Amino acid sequence: MKNNSIIIIVLGVFVALVAALLFRLKLFTVEEEEEDLRLYTVEELALYNGTHPDLPILLGILGSVFDVTKGKSHYGTGGGYNHFSGRDASRAFVSGNFTGDGLTDSLQGLSSSEVKSVVEWRDFYFRSYTFVGKLVGRYYDSQGNSTKYLKGVEVKAARGAQLLEKQKKEEAKQPSCNSRWSQGDGGEVWCDVGVPRLVQRPLEIALTGKMSKRCACFKEEQLDQPGLEVYDGCDFLGKSCRVN
Repeated sequence: MKNNSIIIIVLGVFVALVAALLFRLKLFTVEEEEEDLRLYTVEELALYNGTHPDLPILLGILGSVFDVTKGKSHYGTGGGYNHFSGRDASRAFVSGNFTGDGLTDSLQGLSSSEVKSVVEWRDFYFRSYTFVGKLVGRYYDSQGNSTKYLKGVEVKAARGAQLLEKQKKEEAKQPSCNSRWSQGDGGEVWCDVGVPRLVQRPLEIALTGKMSKRCACFKEEQLDQPGLEVYDGCDFLGKSCRVN
């Protein structure tokens, strides 16, 4: 009985030692990976714009720097995405402005929906390319720590995601119209059940900064609700309406 107790104690000590060793190895690996990450200045990042054959091609988005060399045909000289190389042009990912002031990392004035899209682009690069460092400036300080601007972006993007989910749930309560368009016939909206009406999307102003409308189907007994707009040239109870 005494020998069994000694064996159990020895095994317990051995397991604890192995666990401690594995923990230290894990810490060492994490520290090693962190040491491999580099802090770039704007001037340094500009050197990796695809014009130097011996250098990798790097781009920044929200201060995170990625090696996109494997996509050289797109990000290298003459490639369709070369304007992103050697800089952080976060705003251009949603603005589509690839010249002059459009190639900036500032997201000032963008809606929560647009900021959410930029964050999703950053997540795409984390999944698809190698994360190699951080750009010192708007989103990371000289020690590589997140700035208040990056934290603000992430909060705004999370708010955009919440609003989008809320909008989906609200709009699911009232089915959307069917729609189609052709060059010859133009556009048409119709309802299998109910009649088409234009309605405001109240959460859209918070999501995109603009008011917009959508086509939804309403039953005849619902048509006394305020804010329902009949399409121009469409019968009051028409199930199908032509649209421009």
